[in-house]
Amino acid sequence: MRLIDLSSPVDASFWEPDPVTHIPLSPAEGAAHMVAEMREHFGLDIDVSALPGGEFLNNDTLTLTTHTGTHVDAPAHYGSTAAYRPSGPRTVDELPLEWFYAPAFVLDVSDAGTGTVGAERLEKECGRIGYSPAAGDIALLYTGAGRRVGTPEYFTEFVGLDRGATQYLLDLGIRVIGTDAFSLDAPFPYIMREFARTGDRGVLWPAHFLGREREYCQIERLANLRALPRAFGFKVSCFPVKIARAGAGWARAVAVLDD
Repeated sequence: MRLIDLSSPVDASFWEPDPVTHIPLSPAEGAAHMVAEMREHFGLDIDVSALPGGEFLNNDTLTLTTHTGTHVDAPAHYGSTAAYRPSGPRTVDELPLEWFYAPAFVLDVSDAGTGTVGAERLEKECGRIGYSPAAGDIALLYTGAGRRVGTPEYFTEFVGLDRGATQYLLDLGIRVIGTDAFSLDAPFPYIMREFARTGDRGVLWPAHFLGREREYCQIERLANLRALPRAFGFKVSCFPVKIARAGAGWARAVAVLDD
């Protein structure tokens, strides 16, 4: 079995629209912190010198959104109501585990410019690679955006799906659609310019808003899709972190190849 990491890192040195704050605590600082905590909360006292090397354990405190790094968008991310579920869309901790370990396939749309591609392009790409997607598969989009990770252009220069393309994949029985771009929709500036030009509300985040009508998840900010040796014939594991009542959860996406 061969494993290929498909995840982009959470890195405070990267440019992000919502910057990441990372405060590391060294083992020596961890010792002082532990001693202070024991004294304050339990009335217990221990001298740091009693610890091996005068150190305890390191720690890291981060401030970030659930949409930083590779993550899974749950249906609750798309809106507060769901046409398919009267009680409302499910949060990331409520989703079936089997959605996130399944056969996967990659569609290469890296030659498309900034904007969107439609259903015809995805259908053509399935034909090119010779694969007929099955219900429950995980669809992965290789856009080439991964080479811009960590830069402002990662958030403004990539291709997304229009409503028809998203609908095409969902009609095949796919529940999880992944992309190596920042979003499954086109970049925010592109969307806003198109709306200003056309006045068409249909250009406003169609892939996300379709999730109010049909239940599905997105994996955004994947990486390393070019390292996959074939377009299908492998599985992907992308279990989201179980954050109670959250609209998204970080994921370590990994391709599993039976070589």
